[in-house]
Amino acid sequence: SVTVEGRITGEIGPGLLILVCAMARDTEAEAVKLAAKIAKLRIFKDEAGKMNLSLRDMGGQALIVSQFTLAADLRGNRPGFSYAASPDEGKRLYEYFTAKIAAEGIVTSNGSFGADMDVTLVNQGPVTIWMDSRDRSRSI
Repeated sequence: SVTVEGRITGEIGPGLLILVCAMARDTEAEAVKLAAKIAKLRIFKDEAGKMNLSLRDMGGQALIVSQFTLAADLRGNRPGFSYAASPDEGKRLYEYFTAKIAAEGIVTSNGSFGADMDVTLVNQGPVTIWMDSRDRSRSI
């Protein structure tokens, strides 16, 4: 779940918490590819306990939270965020990405773009996967 100023703005049952950071020069095409990949990624356990089910397969939901701090430049001791998309473009791509996840047949819920959010997570496994549309070693 996500809470802003004491009010829950988004919550889901079993599924994925997706932290999204739009980077400068990101495009809608990348959002489409990421959404399709996430919907089909087989990372949930089947009846034999193997990671073999996708979010779609298990009827999971997606809580999508904007997280510009993923763009942190850590060359110094104080992070810089100049690699992130501008706030207007970041919000536009975040909303576009959410719509594309929903178009994949996934029930979605959201945080509040640009807000100071409290995010609550139960991480089973834990399984945490980093996806970067520009990182060819983790290609989409």
